[in-house]
Amino acid sequence: MDKVKAGIIGTGNISGVYFRNGGRFESLEIVACADIDVGRAIAKGAEHGVRGCTVEELLANPEIEMVINLTVPKAHAPVNLQALEAGKHVYVEKPLAVTLEEAREVMELAARKGLFVGCAPDTFLGGGIQTCIKLIEEGAIGTPVGATAFMMSGGHESWHPSPEFYYQPGGGPMFDMGPYYLTALVAMLGPIRRVTGSARISFPERTITSQPKAGTVIPVEVPTHVAGVIDFEAGPVATIITSFDVPGGSTVPRIEVYGSEGTLVVPDPNTFGGPVRLRRAGSGEWVEVPLTHGHTDNARGIGAADMAKAIRTGRPYRASGELAYHVLEAMHGFHIASEEDRHYRLSSTCAKPRPLPAGLPEYTLD
Repeated sequence: MDKVKAGIIGTGNISGVYFRNGGRFESLEIVACADIDVGRAIAKGAEHGVRGCTVEELLANPEIEMVINLTVPKAHAPVNLQALEAGKHVYVEKPLAVTLEEAREVMELAARKGLFVGCAPDTFLGGGIQTCIKLIEEGAIGTPVGATAFMMSGGHESWHPSPEFYYQPGGGPMFDMGPYYLTALVAMLGPIRRVTGSARISFPERTITSQPKAGTVIPVEVPTHVAGVIDFEAGPVATIITSFDVPGGSTVPRIEVYGSEGTLVVPDPNTFGGPVRLRRAGSGEWVEVPLTHGHTDNARGIGAADMAKAIRTGRPYRASGELAYHVLEAMHGFHIASEEDRHYRLSSTCAKPRPLPAGLPEYTLD
């Protein structure tokens, strides 16, 4: 199978792992990169043995079939649209777009042009959550009845070199980390029917303590503590809290799934590995379950590679635009429900992503 040649737009912090993993999969090859800062693109390209260029040059390159969009959230939709207009398939870092209107425009343009749109996170394709999916589908916890999900942190201004965008539209704990948790929950339990929640800005300003911007004060424009309830189409009810307002840390689990016959402790959905722990009804013991799937290290880019294989074969792909749009609508739904004092019923749905086969060699997908 000929590899799909891809170009990366946005050469910031996260691009390194995409460069490292891009060529390891059977379906994908990174051949160029671009950035609004052309000098940074040229330097990053030289580091990874590809051509660094302008965005316009990358999009005009007929060799490139797919764009991997790693820009900041507010640029996701404009770059997605620009790439689609140039006839390129698009795989974008989360979220799909900042607003639902922008996201719909992206999905509609892709449909008109017959192009694919995929979106991170792809951590649900790692060995940890894929093992959990297998256990649930095999009936290890019986009928799923509920779940909890917690992302509790003190924010990014203490470590990130440029954390301002985490406190602007498209940021905040729900839009930054919520995609990992909600995507994992949808992958395990299926699509969402409705949500409700409460959200607040706990502190109107943040002071950066990391270098090189230590001392800079950031105005906070988005909720930094969001507590929500999720009703899934299949029946389970979940609780989720995402927060940048917990500097003291927390001892609550990342995700647990509760069933009629047991409880499953799901690993951190921002990682690819384990551990996975199971306790069956009537048992006094938690058992760590051996992982049934690979891709347990940092396999970011597996979603793009899976989409590249779909481009070549025509089969469905897992980290799809439809899944990302559904998750984006749910995230907006928590904020809307809080603002309007109500439940928010989702207008979108999506297919539950097809699990990866167990026992695959690393960097293969079928």
